[in-house]
Amino acid sequence: MAGHKYEKKLTYEIGELIKASEKIVKFKKGTFLFREGQEAKEMYIILSGKVQISKMNAEGKELYLRLCKENDIVGELTLFSVGPRYLFNAKILEDGEAAAINIETLEQTLFNNSQLAYQFLRWMNDHIRKTITKFRDLVLHGKKGALYSTLIRLSNSYGIEKEDGIHINVPITNQDLANYCGTARESVSRMLGELRDGGYISIHKKRIIIHDMQFLKQEIDCENCPIEYCNID
Repeated sequence: MAGHKYEKKLTYEIGELIKASEKIVKFKKGTFLFREGQEAKEMYIILSGKVQISKMNAEGKELYLRLCKENDIVGELTLFSVGPRYLFNAKILEDGEAAAINIETLEQTLFNNSQLAYQFLRWMNDHIRKTITKFRDLVLHGKKGALYSTLIRLSNSYGIEKEDGIHINVPITNQDLANYCGTARESVSRMLGELRDGGYISIHKKRIIIHDMQFLKQEIDCENCPIEYCNID
């Protein structure tokens, strides 16, 4: 895959992974790279576009876990397991491309390249830690904690600090927030209303402005994790 048009943007490790890939997959908005429970044959590196990683709970509600973009890896938790199956859904939010790497080929590549194997372990650790902190907020603080932590993560990923607060510079619907929180849209609407009434946030054209970040952090006993572990990506 050397010479691919994205190569000059890549770190050494991502470049080595792309060299091990066998094909470039083009994807369209609304489709899936893979679905939860499907037999896992490939891992993917996003080259362009956006991919939403999610999981369905026992009640059939969708829980958003990660929003992946250029140079992010998806499907990596299937490595070194017998009869691997994808643990999550990977839905396309924006047209793009991904490099597909056969899992057996990748495993052999990691055996032969200790530097790449070390970096790959760090990636996996980061992803697992992010997922654990999201579930922690939901389990320990319930629906309100899940919403507040989601707002904090959105601000870390897309926030722009201005005089009146932190502007989350992406449009987001109540249903999107509900999916990040694993709860009903009606519950999110009610909690957002309470935050608005208290003057902690405001909403303009589906964009949220956080006026009192400290309040949100206090409510969930925020541990002030490094931003790389506390974002929406």
